[in-house]
Amino acid sequence: MFASEIFNTEETAILSRFFTNVDSPVFALINLPEVVKGALFARYSRSPKTLRRLFLDEFYNQPEVAVEQLAEGSNDAALVSLKRAEGLFDRVFFQYGDDSVAQLGGAHIACEQASNILTKVLEWGRLAAYLEQSTRYMFYDQKLGDRYRYIAPPEVEAGPLADDYAKTMDWLFDEYSALVHTCVPFFEEQSPKQDGDSNFIYKSSIRARACDAARGLLPAATFSNVGIFASGQAFESMLIRMNSHPLEEARACARMMLEELRKVIPSFLKRVDLPDRGGAWSNYFQENHDAMERIAARIKVEPQSADEVTLVEWDPDAEDKIAAAALYAHTDLTDIQLQGVVKNMSDDDKAEVIRSYVGDRQNRRHKPGRGMERSYYRFDILSDFGSFRDLQRHRMMTLDWQRLGVKHGYSTPPVVEEVGWTQRWDDAMGRMTEFHESVNSQHGPDIAQYVVPFGFRLRYSMQFNVREAFHMLELRTTEQGHPDYRRVCQRMHTLILEKAGHRALANAMSYIDHNSYDLGRLESERRAEKRRKPNAE
Repeated sequence: MFASEIFNTEETAILSRFFTNVDSPVFALINLPEVVKGALFARYSRSPKTLRRLFLDEFYNQPEVAVEQLAEGSNDAALVSLKRAEGLFDRVFFQYGDDSVAQLGGAHIACEQASNILTKVLEWGRLAAYLEQSTRYMFYDQKLGDRYRYIAPPEVEAGPLADDYAKTMDWLFDEYSALVHTCVPFFEEQSPKQDGDSNFIYKSSIRARACDAARGLLPAATFSNVGIFASGQAFESMLIRMNSHPLEEARACARMMLEELRKVIPSFLKRVDLPDRGGAWSNYFQENHDAMERIAARIKVEPQSADEVTLVEWDPDAEDKIAAAALYAHTDLTDIQLQGVVKNMSDDDKAEVIRSYVGDRQNRRHKPGRGMERSYYRFDILSDFGSFRDLQRHRMMTLDWQRLGVKHGYSTPPVVEEVGWTQRWDDAMGRMTEFHESVNSQHGPDIAQYVVPFGFRLRYSMQFNVREAFHMLELRTTEQGHPDYRRVCQRMHTLILEKAGHRALANAMSYIDHNSYDLGRLESERRAEKRRKPNAE
C-alpha cells in the first residue's frame, strides 16, 4: 500500500535514535532540540525528500560515528547540526518573515505564585494549553513560607499602603480559614459517609464543597500555579502582549518567562525584545490601551442594573442556516442554493435534518460537526469573579472582560446563611470594599483589582457558535460543577430555548443538566467508585 524507503544498516541505527520507526509513513520525532525539529519541518515543506532522508542528508552531523558508538549511547544533541538548524530557522522565520515555522516547536513552562489577575493575562491566548491550580482541592489557609498565599504587588509594596495591605489580606485569609473549617463539619452532617465511600473520595468531596462555599472570600491576589504548553509563536505573542501590560507583576513574569524559554527554544523568541520588532509591537498595544482608556474616561454614564445572564445577540435564522450547513458536505450544491432548499422545507423536515446531523449521542463528548458553527450567540454576563475564572477557560470563543472592581456588588452562597455566617460575610465584603477604594485612590483601578474577593461580580461578554454551546453548556452544567457557574450556563441554555426560540438546537443539547444538587461531586464519585469495583475484582 505504501512505498517503503530503504535505509542501510548505519542509517537505520542513526534514524532509530531520532524517529519512532524507520519503515512506516507515520512516525514521531524524538531526542531532537526544538529548533532542529522546527527547521527540519521548514525545510521539509520545500523539499521532495522524505523527512528521514532530509535529516540524514542535511541535519545529521556525525557521519563518522560508528554503529557501535550509537548503540553505546552518544549524546543525541551532539549528533545533529544545531548551527545549520539555527541558521535555516533564522532565514525562514526572522529574515523572510514566515511566522508559521514558529508553530513547529514548543515548550512546557510553569508559572508559580501568580495572582489570579496574572493567570487571566497568561491564559488570554487561544492557541496554547493551560492547566491552572483549582481552588477546590486545597485549603488556602495553608501558608507558603511565613505568610498566606497571596501576592503583594510591587506597586503596593513600594507605597504607603504596604502595611495596611498585609494586615488586611491576612485578616481576610483568617476569615476564609474560619469559614471553610465551619463548612466541613456542616457538609459532613448534611451528607454522612456511607458504607461504600472510601475515605479519600468522601473527604475530598467534602473538602471541595467547603472550598467552593468559602472561595468568595479569596482575593484576586491569591496565588495560583499555571502550567503552559505552547508553540514558539504562541509564547512570542504572549510575551509581547505581557510586556505592554499595566501591571508590574505581568511584566516581571514576562521577563522571567523569556529568560527561561530562551534556555530551551531560543531561536523562537529572538524578536520579543528587539526594539524594532517585539518592542514596537508592545508599544502598539500600550498606545492603543492608553487611547481607549482616555476615551472611556469621558463616558459619564452609570451602569444599569442587569440580569446575571443576558442574551444580547443571536441569529434568528440559525436553524435554517445550520440545516443548510449540515447538508453542504453531502451535496454538490452551492451554499446559496442549499439555503433556498432549506427555506422551502417544512419545520418538521428542518427538524429532521438537525436531528440526523446531531445523531444518537451516547454521551456529551459525542458532538455534531462543523455545520453547528454557522450561527452564534452573544451573552452579557454579570457573575461572581470565581465563576468567571472557570468559564474563561473556554478560550476558543470570543471572550472579553472588564476590570475587576466592587461597583457591581457581590454574591453570597446559600450555605453562608445556613452556617450562620451572613453577617461576617457582609462585614468582610464591606471592609474589602473600603480597602479597594483606598488602594484605588493611591494606585489606580488596575492595582486595586488585587484586593477584590472572588465573590464580587465581574461583567464579561461571551460570544460563541452553536457547536461551542454544546461543549461549554453541557460540560459546565454537570452535577459536580460549582453551583454558581452551573446556574450561569443553565440560564444561557434557557435563553437559547425561550428567547432565541431555537428549540431544535436547544433540545439537541441533551446533556445539559438543569437539576440542583447538594453535594454533586460526592454523588458523581460514588457512581465512579461503583464502576471501578467490578474491574478491581
